Parts: sequence; C-alpha cells; structure tokens
Amino acid sequence: MVYNHQMSKQTGYKTDLSDDEWHFTAPYLALIPFDAPQRVHDPRDVLNAVRYVVKTGVPWEYLPNEFPPAEIVKAQLQRWIAHHCFENIVHDLRELLRLEATREAQPSHSIVDSRFAISTPESGSRAAYNGHKAKSGSKVHKVVDTFGYLLSLVVTTGNVDDRKPLDELCQKVQEVTGNNVLYLYADDGYRGEKAEDTADDHIIELVVVKRPSGTKGFMLLPKRWVIERSNAWITRFRRLARDFERLSSTFAGLHWVAFGILMLTKWCKLNSIGS
Repeated sequence: MVYNHQMSKQTGYKTDLSDDEWHFTAPYLALIPFDAPQRVHDPRDVLNAVRYVVKTGVPWEYLPNEFPPAEIVKAQLQRWIAHHCFENIVHDLRELLRLEATREAQPSHSIVDSRFAISTPESGSRAAYNGHKAKSGSKVHKVVDTFGYLLSLVVTTGNVDDRKPLDELCQKVQEVTGNNVLYLYADDGYRGEKAEDTADDHIIELVVVKRPSGTKGFMLLPKRWVIERSNAWITRFRRLARDFERLSSTFAGLHWVAFGILMLTKWCKLNSIGS
C-alpha cells in the first residue's frame, strides 16, 4: 500500500518507533486493515506523531510538517483510545516483562496512589481546587504492580477524595489480572473502614503503609515507593506534566501511551531488538 503522505516510516526524531517496536505494536492498532482503500496516512506515522506530542508536550497545531495533519492524528488517537488499544499493549507487555523477570505473569500485590496535575484552560470543567495543593487541577488515580507497571487508572477532578475511585480501580485490576491481586498497598489517604470494605468487595486486602511516628519530609516507604517511581517516570513526558486535555478519556489514554513507550523500550532492550 502506498500512502499519499510520504514519510518513509521514520522522521528521525528520538520518539520514532523502531522497526521492531512497530512490528510489536501494529497488530493492536489495526482497527481496519492497514491496506484499506480509505486509509490515506500510514498508521506508523500517526503513532509516531502521538509519541512525539506525549514526550515533548508540543500543542497539536505545532506538530512538525513531517507528520500527518494534527486533525488526522487526533481523530485516530481517539479511535485507538476508545478501543483500549494502548491499554491492551501495556497489559500484554506487563505480562511479558514479568515473565522475563521470572515472576508470575499476573501480580498478587499492587500499590495505589493519586497524582495531582495542574489544570490548563483546555482542561476547563475538570479543574477543581485542591486545598492540600492550594491549586486547581485534576487527579490521576492509578494502581501499579510491584514493578511499577500500570494496572488501572482513573482521572477525576482535583478535589475528589482518593478513596472515591477505589471501587472502579479495584474492579479493573481484577479484570485484567483474572482476580489474581490479593493485596493493595496505600498511604494514609486510603485509611478507613469504608475503603477496606471497598477493596474487600473485590477480594483484595487493603494495607495502609504508615510513616514511622515523628518523621518529617519525604521518605521512601516499603512497597509504597514503587508507585512514587512510576509517578517519576510519567514526569518525563511533558504532555502529562499538566492536564492539557479537553477530555478526561484523552488524558487517561495518554498515560497508557506513555507507559507503553516505557515498557516497549524495556522489552526491546531485554531482547536485544529495537535498535
């Protein structure tokens, strides 16, 4: 198939997919055949554009001319997000990376936390004032396994109690792991009988990891430090540093894109491919 938009598959940007990365990713994105007559732009070029935006934080309208038009990229991104393409990539990569590390494919332990993202004019109605942060923004609630790989994610307004999305998070975790998760580690923000009961409804024991009495400042706590590292990974993607998205589903979807980039890079390095 010869596409009207000629880019020869790579633009030379560091965010471009290698051949092996594309071969791994392509089957997840084929919502219609890649040689369908109505297709004008190479899906690989479109995904390279998405990766470029997520990594650099550039506004869509400032995409370099080497990429397909921003309107095409945004529309295709929404279709991929709606079909959970990036989530599926992350879940399969998580299993592969765990097996590579001689661990069970599905985790039995997990960690939950939220990350506050300052609002922008684009995120508009989702922005809410958070008294603790003294700023307006959104919250990204997520659960990871003990390697820091993403299991589930929910985006809410910035003033939502961390415990409120717990039911949705736990339900998704058990769906993607086959009810394999037994323990969920959390900070003091998740304490309380109601939170414990919510986790228990999904056959998960909520374990609140408390700070030692008398301590101040930042401290790496057992189990809990893993999700702090995952949050640090996300800060490397400038598009996710703040909430620049009009739709919460887009903001959530771009987190799955970011984790997919990180995990695919690691998988390729472990298998000496992707160079």
